[in-house]
Amino acid sequence: MNRNLALFITTAVGLLFAVFFAYPAGMVVKQAFEGTKADGSTYFTLQFLTAVFGNPIYREGLWNAFALGITSTFATLAIAFPLAMIGHRFDFFGKKVLGVLVLAPLILPPFVGAVGVKQMLGVNGALNALLIDAGWMDAAQPFDWLANGRFAGIVLMNALHLYPILYMNIAAALSNLDPAMEQAAENLGCPPWKRFFKITLPLAMPGVFAGSSIVFIWAFTELGVPLVFDYARVAPVQIFDGIKGLDKNPIPYALTAILLVVAAAVFALSKLVMGRSPLGTAPRPKGRSDSKSLSGWKSLVCSLVFLGVFLVASIPHLGVLLLSIAGRWYGTVIPDELTMRHYVEALGNGLVVPSIRNSLMYAGCATLVALVIGLSVAWVVVRSNLKIRGFLDAMVMMPLAVPGLVMAFGYLALSQEGKAFHFLVGAGGSPFMLLVIAYAIRRLPYIVRSAVAGLQQSNPALEEAAKSLGASPVRMMRRVAIPLIGANLAAGSILAFAFAMLEVSDSLILAQQAQHYPITKAIYTLLSTLGNGTELAAALGVWSMVFLSAAIMGAAILGGKRGGMFKV
Repeated sequence: MNRNLALFITTAVGLLFAVFFAYPAGMVVKQAFEGTKADGSTYFTLQFLTAVFGNPIYREGLWNAFALGITSTFATLAIAFPLAMIGHRFDFFGKKVLGVLVLAPLILPPFVGAVGVKQMLGVNGALNALLIDAGWMDAAQPFDWLANGRFAGIVLMNALHLYPILYMNIAAALSNLDPAMEQAAENLGCPPWKRFFKITLPLAMPGVFAGSSIVFIWAFTELGVPLVFDYARVAPVQIFDGIKGLDKNPIPYALTAILLVVAAAVFALSKLVMGRSPLGTAPRPKGRSDSKSLSGWKSLVCSLVFLGVFLVASIPHLGVLLLSIAGRWYGTVIPDELTMRHYVEALGNGLVVPSIRNSLMYAGCATLVALVIGLSVAWVVVRSNLKIRGFLDAMVMMPLAVPGLVMAFGYLALSQEGKAFHFLVGAGGSPFMLLVIAYAIRRLPYIVRSAVAGLQQSNPALEEAAKSLGASPVRMMRRVAIPLIGANLAAGSILAFAFAMLEVSDSLILAQQAQHYPITKAIYTLLSTLGNGTELAAALGVWSMVFLSAAIMGAAILGGKRGGMFKV
């Protein structure tokens, strides 16, 4: 690749990230430490942080957020690690199909799934109704599985939604283990349990730390699920509630800065631990580890473990689906009557159709922006010899480590009257440009990783041959390079588009007027609407579930044609 072009792309992307990524995050931190004098000048202060830690309500919110992050991480690990170990060690009946089914939580936005969980596991939910009908529970004293729909419900929802992330990270780490190390330990008489703690677990820790850091940051800064469960004493919800008085109240800045510092510290700690671990120098396997083929009751037990996790993880999906077709559903196992009118009414609702149109427009434009930037970055990373290309690759992956809530809050603060990003606010307060940029930056890593994987697997000799035959760089890209990685680009773009369509933090915070609501903001608004608002939200949630299922399946199929779209 031409060195001058590579330098230009690197500089342009660096400036883009400085303006639309580092600046918003840095501004939030700066505002948390900046006071204003009577003459308008500013000064450094710790009074806002002191006010946060001195207020018992805010202290409780931060502690609850931290506790949710820790508890959700351990709950997720308790589900994901056994699944990954069983899948790595054994071949059993239905392994391939069940391995796909346990990824089902990825197809439903978590705050939509929270609606289904409340309907299924609430005091008057389907599970209690089933136990009462079976005579296993006193109808006068039903058990509250969700602990008043608060902490336990949020942890359950986080664990059921996030365990696939940890499962895939641990499975990838286990698949890269050198089988010779375990075989050597076995030959030396090391018992299975000791091999696990001395060999397997330490070697799998990179996957555990990588996945756990993402799960913690997600759960620690989760906004949608606490909102649905009416859990106001948690920092993300306190930030969301403080948006209306943003000009006069500096506390949301301080809370957001604390969330950012904690999230960054956790991510840095995970990198530090993995960097110091001897795992980084572990030899790559010279052959694939042969999993043990099971039959009979042993095979059945493994299959039932995977099937059981799938069934439990499907509770939110089932709840949302049944609620969307329920004419009346209270205190019974299934709805008393079924109807499709909620889908019809949803199409006639003033929020639904415009929100679908808005989301298609926001996500579509964001995906195009991310595609252009992502392809350019991938080309520099793979095809150039710049010494800083590794830094460029790491930089564009940083949005995965910074909470979406922090970025959304930074964009909102900077888009106020007189602020740097106010020019991005369109006529009538339209957040079009804000949401397109926010979606594009947040989802850029998907496209970069898929494009890098494609370029690493395509033969650069074909591109050189086209150039030697007189093809211009543009023609070479259009006729040779892009078609060779087309499946990878399509896979990454589909995922970026799908997750942008169902983005929660940016959508809830940046879209303030009904005519500009994306889908997730419309669902949240419908949930608080009297009458059949919950059922209409469930119907829209089912549409989201079907859409995301099709997108993930399409991305997996297309990505598979080029050997895996997220191979690093």
